[in-house]
Amino acid sequence: MKRSLKITEDGSHTFFNEGLDEPYHSMHGAIQESEHVFIREGFRRISKSSFRILETGLGTGLNMLLTFREAMKQETRIFYHAVEKYPLDPSEYETLNYEKILKDIPAGTLRRIHDAPWETSVYLSNNFRFLKEKADFRSMHPTGKFDLVYHDAFAPGKQPYLWNTEILERIYRIMNPDAIWVSYTSKGTVKRHLVSCGFEVQKVPGPPGKREMFVAIRR
Repeated sequence: MKRSLKITEDGSHTFFNEGLDEPYHSMHGAIQESEHVFIREGFRRISKSSFRILETGLGTGLNMLLTFREAMKQETRIFYHAVEKYPLDPSEYETLNYEKILKDIPAGTLRRIHDAPWETSVYLSNNFRFLKEKADFRSMHPTGKFDLVYHDAFAPGKQPYLWNTEILERIYRIMNPDAIWVSYTSKGTVKRHLVSCGFEVQKVPGPPGKREMFVAIRR
């Protein structure tokens, strides 16, 4: 997969997937998009002191990095299962500037995330454990049930099979009652797939550059 490094409007990096003609994050700002979509509209909606997160699309590791940062602030115990089929190479993730911008994350955290062995449980801290699974969403095998899902695949118009009923039903079945699914999209076809699986779908304000996005609750 050919990728090129880009700087988004908030100064943070993203990669551009040349084959899909699609960036990994919003060009309006990678950090501010991830903070809005996954932390504000996802993490902060969970009131538990200990919960489990599934991320479909580890990508640059930004969502996990921000989640670790938020968990430290809130003193929350987290297990984080991240799925990725095409991981970054060291030459790619070592260039990312997230820690330089955020400043309040222990140096080297992003590298620890990417350097961690696959299919192995790893601790970033006493309260934050994660496991990376190298797999396609259709063949992933996360264990247990989840309270929060970050669905961060490439756009539905670019890779529609990552947003279809088959994938969303698989995710629905491994979520706890009242668990939250969150993503940056507000595409109507995705909403119909979510509803057909049994989700209750809400439209909420989107991040900069996007008017709306979806939050879905597993009923």
